[in-house]
Amino acid sequence: MNRLQVFFNNVLVNKELRNKLLFTFGIILVYRLLAHIPVPGVDIRSIQTLFQGNQFLSLLNIFSGGTLANFSIAAVGITPFITASIIMQLAGMVFPAIKEMQKDGESGREKVNQYTRLLSVPLGVFQSISVLALLSSQNLLTTMDPLTLIAMIIALVVGGMVIMWLGELISLYGLGNGISMILLAAIISQLPQATIQALSVTTQQQMTTNITFAVLFLIIIGVIVFMNEAIRKVPIQYAKRVRGSRSIGGQTTHLPIRVNVAGVMPIIFAVSIMLVPTFAGSMLIGLDNPQLIDLGQKLNLWFAPTSSLYIALYFLVVFVFTFFSATIFFNTEDISEELKKSGAFMPGIRPGSPTKKYLDFVVTRITLAGAIFLGIIAVLPSFAQILTGVGALAIGGTSALIVVSVILETSKQVESMLVGQNYDKYI
Repeated sequence: MNRLQVFFNNVLVNKELRNKLLFTFGIILVYRLLAHIPVPGVDIRSIQTLFQGNQFLSLLNIFSGGTLANFSIAAVGITPFITASIIMQLAGMVFPAIKEMQKDGESGREKVNQYTRLLSVPLGVFQSISVLALLSSQNLLTTMDPLTLIAMIIALVVGGMVIMWLGELISLYGLGNGISMILLAAIISQLPQATIQALSVTTQQQMTTNITFAVLFLIIIGVIVFMNEAIRKVPIQYAKRVRGSRSIGGQTTHLPIRVNVAGVMPIIFAVSIMLVPTFAGSMLIGLDNPQLIDLGQKLNLWFAPTSSLYIALYFLVVFVFTFFSATIFFNTEDISEELKKSGAFMPGIRPGSPTKKYLDFVVTRITLAGAIFLGIIAVLPSFAQILTGVGALAIGGTSALIVVSVILETSKQVESMLVGQNYDKYI
């Protein structure tokens, strides 16, 4: 507790960090205000009733920060930008031109970001149309006038782009990654309501079981923190060179490789994938065709958070995408080339291709442990729901995974800034 208090005191005393913190809170406040500006032409009360009675829609509402239940102009949120970012990362592995831009320093990253923003617009249009189609299938739209529908789509897309802009402002002038901070604010704003709903449906007989799961949940959060902080230190040695009377190099250091290289991205991606079948099922149920209604009901049954198919697929998607993300975020070929250029090598391993093979072996081995752990943590809330019968546990578990990861990443950035500024005082 004293260490945490000292950390916050250092942040508040530091003028630059304090300004960044206030700026971040200011942007989040603007985001929360946008979350309460409704789009016209929708029956808000009926939407809120529908979202409260549907676990799938409740999960969507939590990730949108309550904007879907309010059907605000921010209802699309940052999902189009996240999807566009994932697509651009995948494209970098397929198209050499994009890969070169990703490696071309600050200017190349700025070009990739610009393409990501442009790609977010059509994705935002598609998501807006999908949400309106879902509401129309539930007879929640008060008008079907084409001009009104176009105006609603434009409002939703513009709201999503504003949220994306706010996130980038946080990345530039605030604390942490802007998109992650927006997502963190969205989830935290809905956790109190989700907790109250879970307690309201909990019977007295279930209370002891839920308290036990709450204690286990805190232990699991501790394990998540441990796994996020876990690294494998690969020894690195720099070649010793003699220039005149001076000896340069010869230092021994290490290359840190995180067990969870991808961070929170596998969970976000897996949740997005697993929501698609249930979203389609909810749309099909609202149609007039009996066969489509039956298909929609089956999809909702098959992909319920407590079904065996959902749990198996959720674990598999998290597992596979964790491995896939490791190859994106930790490019062994680029790292081996950089080590070779800087005159560094691993003891007992030749520079170049042998170094790449060794790094591939190390990353594969530690990512296997990280992927299994992350997959188990992802499906544990579903097992908790099966044992307790409380549906909100699955929602809270997924949200907690994202919250813990984002808080850890942001705290690391703050600590590095504190260390850097303290170091500058002695130069």
